[in-house]
Amino acid sequence: MPDTPLPPAAALPMGSLSALLAPRSVAVIGASGDATRIGGRPIAYMQSLGYQGRILPVNPKHGMVQGLPAFASVAELPEVPEAAIIAVPAAAAGPALQQLAERGVKAAIMFSAGFAEMGEAGEAEQDRMVAAARAHGMRLLGPNCLGLFNARTGFYGTFTSSLERGTPKPGPIGIASQSGAYGMHLFGLARDHGLGLSCVVTTGNEADLNVGHMIGWMAQDPDTEVIAAYAEGIRDAESFLAALELARRNRKPVVMMKVGRSAVGSAAARSHTASIAGDDAVTDAVLAEYGVVRARTTEEMLDIARLAARRIYPAGNSLGVLTISGGAGVLISDAAEAVDLPMPPMPEAAQQALRDALPYCAPQNPVDCTAQALNDLSLVGTFAKSLVEQGGYSSILSFFTHAGGAASVAPRLRQELAAVRAAHPDRLFVLSVLAEPEMVRQFEADGFTVFEDPSRAVAAIHAMGRYGESFARAAPPPPAALPPITLPATTPSEAEAKRILAQAGIPAAPEETCATAEAAVAAAERIGFPVVLKILSPDILHKSEIGGVLLNVSDAAAVREGFSLLLQRAKEAAPAARIEGVLVAKQLSGGVECILGVHRDPVFGPVAMFGLGGIFVEILKDVSFRRCPFGEAEAEEMIRSIKGFPLLAGARGRPPADIDALKKMLSRLSVFAHQAGPRLAGIDLNPVFAMPAGQGAFAADAVIDIAEDAP
Repeated sequence: MPDTPLPPAAALPMGSLSALLAPRSVAVIGASGDATRIGGRPIAYMQSLGYQGRILPVNPKHGMVQGLPAFASVAELPEVPEAAIIAVPAAAAGPALQQLAERGVKAAIMFSAGFAEMGEAGEAEQDRMVAAARAHGMRLLGPNCLGLFNARTGFYGTFTSSLERGTPKPGPIGIASQSGAYGMHLFGLARDHGLGLSCVVTTGNEADLNVGHMIGWMAQDPDTEVIAAYAEGIRDAESFLAALELARRNRKPVVMMKVGRSAVGSAAARSHTASIAGDDAVTDAVLAEYGVVRARTTEEMLDIARLAARRIYPAGNSLGVLTISGGAGVLISDAAEAVDLPMPPMPEAAQQALRDALPYCAPQNPVDCTAQALNDLSLVGTFAKSLVEQGGYSSILSFFTHAGGAASVAPRLRQELAAVRAAHPDRLFVLSVLAEPEMVRQFEADGFTVFEDPSRAVAAIHAMGRYGESFARAAPPPPAALPPITLPATTPSEAEAKRILAQAGIPAAPEETCATAEAAVAAAERIGFPVVLKILSPDILHKSEIGGVLLNVSDAAAVREGFSLLLQRAKEAAPAARIEGVLVAKQLSGGVECILGVHRDPVFGPVAMFGLGGIFVEILKDVSFRRCPFGEAEAEEMIRSIKGFPLLAGARGRPPADIDALKKMLSRLSVFAHQAGPRLAGIDLNPVFAMPAGQGAFAADAVIDIAEDAP
């Protein structure tokens, strides 16, 4: 079993994760002779489910526990176990962990609750336990968790009652979950749906080990090929992202349910495991960056994991559909369009050949062979072969509804479809039929993943293409660094913010700072009319809210009048504000208004945002996000990903915008934010004018927000 390399921030000598997930011996603190109690279930499970290691019960009141010799204390154990399960009340859990750590136990699973999830006092006690464990090189899972199990080794360090309904079928899917109850709920559903599992780990409060560490371990585990993760919050972004990248490089797909999307859900996550949910749109962007498919429902998660276990991940995915129902073909087409899964038509020559074979078919794509094909099932093979060989589709979805499960049809249907699949093992074959469980098992054994609902099949097929694209993508090179950045002590004025950003290669429209009306007139004449006038104050960041911006100022008289008006408005709206003068700037026209920004996410650090200005960002929320820093190629992906991109590309006869200048600005902004450090709370460039191609992009307004409480 592999040991997960920890990122530098967590690279303490804290022992081996193999000792946690595949220990050769385990002590059970709080061991019970009652197999239905928390301290008794792990022993009963391990004894009945094939664990070959030594089990050492610790119970001061009994000499035998479930047929095994028991020991009165940790000190009396005849050997140092590799792992320990702590199943005692919270007050006794800390001392037990201390004793185990001092004996040299490498890993502990703590079921006990009543720590960080209960408030400051519990969090302080939890911190003391972690310090004790780390001082002796011990890894800790929990507290407040349901533990884990490893189906290959038979190690069942869990008290879940779900195992009473049946044990897992060994297989390639690993589950990592913050929530114990929901993690075991996922296990139960996976078992009931026939999914093969390698291991299930619940992390609880994540005092030491977290979901990221478990994903990282599974990413190296030869028994795990697919990783399903459930999290309420990400406690340690560094280890989490390192694990996702490791899984991506090892071609192990990760499907994740990250809950806490809503305000209510986020609050529940904090109260449950003291998790920080972070911004949900940012989470979406980060998961997509690492090729993780985010499932919105448990059903979708299991669908994706089940299909991913086939280990066929087509980059450049396209869907060919074979159906006996025109209506089902329409439904499938709608589902594919909803997720942007391409369904190009069959080539004309192939369509004609299919019409020659079956005159009443509809051979475009979906290819409707109609119920007539049931009279001659060899046509099914002919049509399926054409979809693969002439259509060239990477994924084939065949819809045969109840006919596919009928005893009079299924054997020959299997034969025809299996022959095509055997000749093309690199293609993804999915089948939608209604059949008895035994017939479904036979189709699955032939290499077809069976779905009753074809819409669910489409969503899972789309996910396989996303994995393929991620696995095929090389990690982007790091962007070039900027010269050292020094931020001011407090939030700067607009002019100062633009000066700082200009040093990073982020240009602004031509402008001058003016202390008098006559200086403003002279500046306007140098810049060229029309101009924009803005009140300049580090204390007035949102100038438009006080009427502090005047547009299309067209002559000297208007400049003088506007200068006085801005000073008056500032004095009335913010009498204590420091006024540095008036900013005179070139009035830009002919460009597309965009918004670029950075905010510091509590989980993932500085995150850049891009969108179009006006209603696109305010009403439609048509924006994209990415963690900082990133290069120009990633910046262009962000720009092209918004729904409003056609406006930048030259829709409705407009000239295309200068995408090259825009992506350079966005990339430089991300590098600036990364290098600026934690004192940078945020940046707002709104609007940025993307001028026609070759004419550049310019920030017309800039705010740099300095964090007051940062070091």
